[in-house]
Amino acid sequence: MSRDVWLILGGARSGKTRRGLALSSGYAARIFIATAEARDGEMQERIAHHRTERGGGWRTIEAPLDLCGALRNADSAGTAILVDCLTLWLSNLMERGRSIETETALLSETLSTLSTTVILISNEVGWGIVPDNALARRFRDAQGRLNQAIAALADHVELMVAGLPLKIK
Repeated sequence: MSRDVWLILGGARSGKTRRGLALSSGYAARIFIATAEARDGEMQERIAHHRTERGGGWRTIEAPLDLCGALRNADSAGTAILVDCLTLWLSNLMERGRSIETETALLSETLSTLSTTVILISNEVGWGIVPDNALARRFRDAQGRLNQAIAALADHVELMVAGLPLKIK
């Protein structure tokens, strides 16, 4: 199998993760990099649902902050790495006061050096109303810039709408 970088975008419950799982199904080795942190009961349930949805045959790496390190450590030709998701990674970085520009540049650099297929899941959050507070506006803008940066280097970009993939690139 060839090395590719995929970016799967969409809204909440649009089928992004399911699409990522489908794209990775032909690989003998599959690694799931989880960026979520189980801070409350609802998130614990979401994480459990995702584990059930992907089934067996996955090695899971939890990387709420050090996504680049996790990607470098998991890099192996013939492997598919599914990152779910960039949106939670971004919120984790912002919450801890990390430089989003620096982290985005580091992620872009890391992705360009890998020998494996990487499928990145990210939310499209800029289609709604303008948020009423500065933090939410900063997050929306940072998410848009992150998505643009990754889309620019990705080999494939798809937008999920109602469970259907729309090819962007």
